[in-house]
Order: sequence, then C-alpha cells, then structure tokens
Amino acid sequence: MPSTRTRLILKTAVATLALAGLAAAAGGAIFLRAGWYDTTATSQHLQPVYLLLEQGMRYSVRKHSEDVVVPALGAPQQVMRGAFVYNAHCVQCHGGPGAAQAKIGQSMQPLPGPLIDAGEHWQPRELYWITKHGIKMSGMPAWQFHLSDADLWAVVAFMDVLPTLSARDYAQATAPQATPSAPAAVGVSR
Repeated sequence: MPSTRTRLILKTAVATLALAGLAAAAGGAIFLRAGWYDTTATSQHLQPVYLLLEQGMRYSVRKHSEDVVVPALGAPQQVMRGAFVYNAHCVQCHGGPGAAQAKIGQSMQPLPGPLIDAGEHWQPRELYWITKHGIKMSGMPAWQFHLSDADLWAVVAFMDVLPTLSARDYAQATAPQATPSAPAAVGVSR
C-alpha cells in the first residue's frame, strides 16, 4: 500500500493533468469558436497542423488500402491509357514533365504536389486508393465516380513510368494525335 505522501503526489499529478487537459480543450474551443484559425485557401496551415494532418492522412491511406489487390501493371497499352487519363484529369493540378500546373492547381492549399516521385512515397495499392477515394480537405477528388477501375489502375501504372519521361516524351505520350492503342509513344522501361 503506498504511503499517504505518495498518494497525495499521485492525486496532485492526476488533478494537474486533468486541469491542464481541460484548460487546453477550453483554449482550443475558444480559438476555433472565435474564428482565429485562418482557413482560407490562400494561406497554408500552421506547420504543426499541416504535419498532424499529413501524418494522419498517411496512416489512414496505409490502413484503408491494406485489402486492395493490385493487378498486373505496366502493360504498354495500360500505361498509354494512363497517360491519357492523367493528362485529362491530373495534370492541371499536379503538372507533369515539362507541363506546369494550371492556375486552378496553383490556387489550391495545400498546393498539390508533383506526382513525378509518387511511386517512391506510396505503394501502388495506396496510389490507387488515393486516386479512387480522394483526400478530404485537400482538393483531391474521389475519382471513383468519374473513372472506371481500369482507368484508375492505368493512372497508377502511368505514375510508375512518369519519372522516366522527359518533357518531350510526356508531350508525345499525351499528344491529341496519339492513341491509347499506340504504346510506342510512352517509353516503358520498367
């Protein structure tokens, strides 16, 4: 049985922590209720908020994509189809080799990052899940309502090839005269 002094120290520590937690919650509620946090699309989140949201998003994507079964990826026709879908739906926000973001992408907060190195940071199943379901409060839409599963996987396959494309290769792969049945336009090296 702990001594009276030890019990007093423990009670004081618990009470102090509880009061500090209540004070922090009240302070946070006042901060939010007063509208002091800037949620405009023209300013970035505070760094701690950004880091918290970014890490939470990574954990969520990893968890929710666990059961995604990745089909065979990288067939030339699939990659070519992915180039067309990417050019039609992704390049305006994310840009591409030699293709800057459109004004709509430049005006978003958080700023949509380039996808040239997406394959280094995400597994194919995670890229598929993000593309299909989108990300809340980031401007990333849920493409499941606009694209077929085959097109979603084609974009994932194309993102694997994207880092290998020069600006010229990308322009050729997404040129209006190219067709999805002409895979030679995309240099599939993987």
